[in-house]
Amino acid sequence: MFLFASQGAGAALAYVGAYIIMSYKTFDSFVEDKQSLIPAGIIIITSVVMVVIGLVGCCSTLRESKFGLGCFFLVIVIVFAAEVTALAFIFIYQSKSAQINQELQRSMNETFTKYGDSLDTKAVDDLQSQLKCCGVVNYTSWHNTPWYQKNKTIPQSCCINKTQCDGTTTSQFYQEGCVVKVEKFLHDVLNYAMLVILGFAIIKFFGMLSVCVITCRSSRRSGYEPLYA
Repeated sequence: MFLFASQGAGAALAYVGAYIIMSYKTFDSFVEDKQSLIPAGIIIITSVVMVVIGLVGCCSTLRESKFGLGCFFLVIVIVFAAEVTALAFIFIYQSKSAQINQELQRSMNETFTKYGDSLDTKAVDDLQSQLKCCGVVNYTSWHNTPWYQKNKTIPQSCCINKTQCDGTTTSQFYQEGCVVKVEKFLHDVLNYAMLVILGFAIIKFFGMLSVCVITCRSSRRSGYEPLYA
């Protein structure tokens, strides 16, 4: 049963890794720190190993091959270690919240300053519309940008109601800044990934115990039966 569960776990981990990468790709223009993508890479590689080796483990279990079970146990240990490593990277990244906030704010300020004159214009509009935020810290952040100096308005993507917004009335704008929203979104993604990885790491632990039990049972069966007079 565990072996079939490991196949599903491998597919689930692949989804989690892809989810992390796609989430960061959505805000690629604003996030320069790619360290959090390391766990995603580890997760995807681990999931591929799990799916492939799971088949080997299944055959080894059916045949009760000591060599096959030994190899399978070793692979489970390696996968377990990889998951623990991914958890460690996520935990370390999460602990640097102040540094992350500063880096996000700096990269966002650079991108928002180029609004209207670069390919990042759409990225800024998408960011503000999707996360329902305005400006880096809040809508007043726009006052220091060339766009505002030239047009004297704040972009429509800041507006709660796009059809009835003139770009100057403060009550019509989203009140939260984008740096806080992006930081929260990325932390939520990593928290979700951490819970999933932790759950599968626990499964791997019990999987190692299962392989040990099967190996011991196989060893007993391979011994000579005692003869009685």
